[in-house]
Amino acid sequence: MLNVAVVLTLCALLYILFFASLHCVTRHGKEVVMPNVTGRQMDSVVTLLKSMDFEILIDSTYEPSFKPLSVLKQVPDTGSFVKRGRTIFLTVNMLTPPRIPMPNIKDLSYRSAEMILRNNKLVLGDTTYKPDIATGAVLEASYQGKPIAAGALIPQGSKIDLLIGNGLGNTEWDVPNVTDMTVDEAMIYLNQFNLQPILVSADPLSPISDTPSARIIDQRPRAFKETGEHNRIKMGDFIDLQIMQNPSPQDIHTSQGNMNPPADVNDYKPKKNK
Repeated sequence: MLNVAVVLTLCALLYILFFASLHCVTRHGKEVVMPNVTGRQMDSVVTLLKSMDFEILIDSTYEPSFKPLSVLKQVPDTGSFVKRGRTIFLTVNMLTPPRIPMPNIKDLSYRSAEMILRNNKLVLGDTTYKPDIATGAVLEASYQGKPIAAGALIPQGSKIDLLIGNGLGNTEWDVPNVTDMTVDEAMIYLNQFNLQPILVSADPLSPISDTPSARIIDQRPRAFKETGEHNRIKMGDFIDLQIMQNPSPQDIHTSQGNMNPPADVNDYKPKKNK
């Protein structure tokens, strides 16, 4: 009986000691409120959490709207009661943004392009408009002032500028006469009228060796009607240009009226269709 009593007494003592020490092992009553560290710099956050006796585990991702090495997410959340010694999980913004392929947004609507850029963590930059039959569609995307092709690698967070078509409108011009100009001269001149030239070789058997220096020998529509009156054309319309590398004077079409282009685009007075 004595041995049984001793065993029971030892068990009772161990039971009491276990629950007495459990309070210390689990740190019951030593909880602290989790501070809000989102948006703060990683170094200061790590210093703060270590002073509160927390372990820290850090992961990273990239968000263009946050500063590099700032805290994007924390677990547990702000305001949670957390025991000292617990591991705190932090997601930190990358110092160097990753490079991604430029998405193909050409011919998409403005809204669709904006959504795709945002989903790829790219930033919508300046938006400009150009007369074009594709109203509301993306005509061109640019990065750092230069057109960028789909698939080109760029850093996330880059600003992408968009050129959007806004329809042809109702503004009309006298058809500019570019006959006998070089292709380079004609392109610069037609750009003032927001016209879209289509180059066609006048003789498929005579290859064009240097397109910019080739000359315009005819155009459609022509600058003048047979009656001598000006033809009219809308902003953004197409104009066909027949080109030849080294035309003779006999190859170049002449029409009635004043064949010399005006000194300035303002010499043309636009009219609105009614």
